[in-house]
Amino acid sequence: MKLSLDLGTRYRSVAALVCLFAGFSLIVASGCSSPEASESAAPTATTAGADGTSEVASTTVEPIAATGLPRLVDLGAKQCIPCKMMAPILEDLMENYADRFQTIFIDVWEHPEQAEKYGIETIPTQIFFDAEGNEQFRHEGFMSKEDILGNWAKLGVGVEME
Repeated sequence: MKLSLDLGTRYRSVAALVCLFAGFSLIVASGCSSPEASESAAPTATTAGADGTSEVASTTVEPIAATGLPRLVDLGAKQCIPCKMMAPILEDLMENYADRFQTIFIDVWEHPEQAEKYGIETIPTQIFFDAEGNEQFRHEGFMSKEDILGNWAKLGVGVEME
């Protein structure tokens, strides 16, 4: 009798863990959608220059790359879990691919007008623009470095995994 009670308790615990993991997986897969707005004086976005250095620029940037390069705009939030997972990927792209495409992060919880401007429903959202500023592809949720580079390759941007 005690054995069956222990197994029943154990299976309920496992089921609870599976449910927790499934819930977390849905959050990661679908992204965040409830903003927690914070105050900021002026909208900013992080971009990478042609020399690989990061710089802060206005998020009122139009989708036409000043550098003549294609552009990846990632719209997310610093406090969103999937967005936090994307942060090191975006930093890597800014450092290692700045000569092939521009990478920009916009925090839409700090700057909700940017979410409206780009028609964002879920974060993170990645928007790929060609060198002329035309939207080529849009993805909602977490996106791996491999998937981002694979998408650039499909769009004709010469990228290789480093």
